[in-house]
Amino acid sequence: MTNSVSQSTNQLRHSPLRPFGRVVEASGGARIEDIPVESLMRWTEESRVLVLRGFELLGKEEFADYCRRWGEVLEWEAGEVIDLVVQDNPKNYLFGSGDVPFHWDGAFVEADPRYFFFQCLDATPGAGGETVFSDTTRVYRDAGDELRELWSRISMTYSTDKVVHYGGEVTEKLVSQHPATGLPVLRFAEPLAPEKYKNPVYVQVQGIDEAEVDRFLTTLAELVHRPEYCYDHDWKAGDIVIADNFSLIHGRNAFSGPTKRHLQRVEVI
Repeated sequence: MTNSVSQSTNQLRHSPLRPFGRVVEASGGARIEDIPVESLMRWTEESRVLVLRGFELLGKEEFADYCRRWGEVLEWEAGEVIDLVVQDNPKNYLFGSGDVPFHWDGAFVEADPRYFFFQCLDATPGAGGETVFSDTTRVYRDAGDELRELWSRISMTYSTDKVVHYGGEVTEKLVSQHPATGLPVLRFAEPLAPEKYKNPVYVQVQGIDEAEVDRFLTTLAELVHRPEYCYDHDWKAGDIVIADNFSLIHGRNAFSGPTKRHLQRVEVI
């Protein structure tokens, strides 16, 4: 068994993504279970985003069972596996065809997920809808001492009505610490204006003068969107993606045309 796993791991092709991330490709017919979880965890921690191609997709229950190898699976009212498809009349912006601003998964639950997993059952080439990941460890690393000192004083309260599988109110410090690496990370979700987004998210900022809040949020949003900090993932059917939910915030570009894209998501605490 050990030799078989070692041989299959050595036959994988690793390619870097830019500005961060990694693609691991198998020759075909491989299964994600063939790779030791410890190896995948290390690659995800190193790369932030890990894209697996050439691996067989898992059935819905099988997908959740596999993720349990990594830790406790977060269960929502809709179940452990959330199907992400564009709906004609969605209650929430996640299921619409527009953009999704940056956020981290699990903001409105008691335990923040460490990892989130996607598998792509179907995708429409050239239709937009790329998932965008921003590496907040790099954002913090490149910030000057004055900006870091300001960030250290900031807390934010997020609130949204629960019309899908999440909602409520939560207060988080802007600067947190990665549970494995100890590196500083940013816990930031962009506010969602009600005139543009269904099920908007409201943000209150503590630690600065109220007159400075709008400018602060605009400046921070511009910073985390800079190309040197962002990887845009253009989905292909068969993709399996594992991402570090503490290092990253993520969102989605708007779709540019009709799409039949179908993603499934599982989150691991």
